[in-house]
Amino acid sequence: MTAGEMLAATVPMVRTLNLEFLESTAERAVIRMPDQADYHNHVGGPHAGAMFTLAESASGAIVIAAFGDQLGRAVPLAVSAEIAYKKLAMGEVTATAVLGRPAAEVVAELDAGERPEFPVTVEIRRADGAVTGEMTVVWTLRPNS
Repeated sequence: MTAGEMLAATVPMVRTLNLEFLESTAERAVIRMPDQADYHNHVGGPHAGAMFTLAESASGAIVIAAFGDQLGRAVPLAVSAEIAYKKLAMGEVTATAVLGRPAAEVVAELDAGERPEFPVTVEIRRADGAVTGEMTVVWTLRPNS
């Protein structure tokens, strides 16, 4: 099961927004949200909450792809998230997430008995390529006790 399939199976909001996982590797995750009138805001584009969910889901996909082999001993949890809306988003939008630290470095901290934290950066783009939003999600791997 891919990271995208895992998220779609376990996170109902992913299915609610009809998010499409285009890529989910340990290096990058790309998710598309179709244009859906039910999730529009007052100006006819995707609602800020839907874009937040899109970006956070992209960050989760890369975390699962990068650290899925650690799930038996640690649970990934979002610690914080910050989003900036840069331009008006209209139509279909795509979120691209990138891991902010080498996965091996994070796992080494986990191996040392620590609770590592690491950032994931996400860009949200419209179909014309313009960046409409940027998000940083700080994640942790909480060791199972």
